[in-house]
Parts: sequence; structure tokens; C-alpha cells
Amino acid sequence: MELVAKEMMLSYQKNKTTCVERGITLPNKNEIIHTLKEIRKLFFPSFFAREEVCGDLEGFAKATLNSIYYKIKKQIRLAYLFNEIGREKMHSEILAKEFIKQLPNLRNTLFNDLQAAFDGDPAAKNKEEIIFCYPGFYAIFVYRIAHLLSEMGVPFIPRMMAEYAHEKTGIDIHPGAKIGECFFIDHGTGVVIGETAEIGKNVKIYQNVTLGALSLRKGQGLSGVKRHPTLKDSVTVYSGATILGGKTVIGDGAVIGGNSFLTESVGAGMKVTAKLPELIFIENSNMEKN
Repeated sequence: MELVAKEMMLSYQKNKTTCVERGITLPNKNEIIHTLKEIRKLFFPSFFAREEVCGDLEGFAKATLNSIYYKIKKQIRLAYLFNEIGREKMHSEILAKEFIKQLPNLRNTLFNDLQAAFDGDPAAKNKEEIIFCYPGFYAIFVYRIAHLLSEMGVPFIPRMMAEYAHEKTGIDIHPGAKIGECFFIDHGTGVVIGETAEIGKNVKIYQNVTLGALSLRKGQGLSGVKRHPTLKDSVTVYSGATILGGKTVIGDGAVIGGNSFLTESVGAGMKVTAKLPELIFIENSNMEKN
């Protein structure tokens, strides 16, 4: 054990991490998850906080907002302690207050997403089913919160939120992506939306869709460069489609068929379909006869 411990110390010295070197901790993942749950209760009290409301909806809202404020302020402070020592107090208070102020607008945007999900899915019996059961809607809920924090410049926390939603739903939306209102992800598993992707209003995408970058061989040299595609308003992208590149623009109202692979722009109103593979049918002579 002593020998292994010494080898570990050599590894620590060779491959230092900021946490070990400065003794600073990152934001607490469990607290961030709990904050997401608090916001979900605040947005949908009839679904996730019925017993806590007790007939006083305004009192519930005030108490929950207060709880969210102190939780997010503490985690923002930890994030800035890690990144910018000396400015964490100012940033945590100002940003936490600004975050709280934006929650009503964020909820209104989310209800537009909810309406789009209901209008776009004939299998949805009601909106309650979407709120409770749809992974796509939950992923969008977390994205909206993470994106708000990302736009405010908060480090670490947005990505931690996004990865939590990814773990739960199989949907990977980078918090830096820009997504308009009335966004709907149907089914959802395997969806990937990159950091610099831009999506307009009334866009609908299906499972296993990738909005990705062309080549990452330059690595950090591409940081800050638009690497992911732009989807204009009212675009539909069917399952299995891959759209790559920062210069790739899908025009208003375009439809991208399943399993399409695109690295070039598509005009407004265009329909893109992949050529169907040739199917070969062979009679199975070994099948048992009834």
C-alpha cells in the first residue's frame, strides 16, 4: 500500500488538478440537482408540490424562491471561488438575484414549449402527461435553466445541470446552444445539440438527431468559433439525421428526412430525404411448417 501511495503522489505532482493544488471544491452536484427539483416544484406546484402549497400559492412561491436563491447563490460562489478568487461574493449575490428575477419569464417560455409538444404529438393525451412523462420536455426544462446561467457567465453549474439531464434522459443539449420558443423533442433518446448550435422557433426534432461539428482536430483552437449548424424557424428533423458544421444553415420550414447526413445548407421550404437502401427478400426454407 505504501508503494502504491507513493506512486499516487508522483502522479499528483505530475498531473496536478486545481482542486488538489489549491484545496478548493467545485459546486456540489447534489445541491445543484436539488435546486433543479425546487425550480420544478416552483414551475409546476400542482404536480410536484401539492402538499407544500396548502392553499397559499403566493406564500409557497415566496418560500420556494427564497430557498432557490440561497442554494444557487452558494453554488455560484463556489464556482467563482474556483475560477476567480476575490470576486466570488459580489458575483454570487448579483447573479443569484438576477437568476431569480428571470424565472417567471423562463416559465412562460417553457409553457410555450409545452404547448408545442402537445400540438405536435397526437399520442399525448394531455399536457399533464407531457410534464410528468416526456424525457424531451424534461431535457428542455433543464436546458432553459442551464442556458440562463450560461448566458450570465456562471462557470461549471450550467454544464453540471446539462449532464444531469443527459444522464436521466439520454438527451445531450449543451447549455451554450441557442434555442427559440416552442421547441419540441419527440421521443428524444440519442439527441445531441452542440454548444454553438442555433435553433429558431417552432422547431421539432426526433430521436437520434445530431447537430454537431465537422472536425475537432484543432481542439481548443476552435473554442469560441461557431462549429454547429443553424436551424431556422419551423424546421422538422426526423430520426437519425446528422447535420454538421457551423456554416450549415437549414432554412425556414425545411424538412430533413430520417438518416440524412448534411454538411451543407438547405434552402427554405426544401425537403431532404436519404435514398432508400435496396432491400433483398430471401425465402426462409428452414421455417417450420404449421
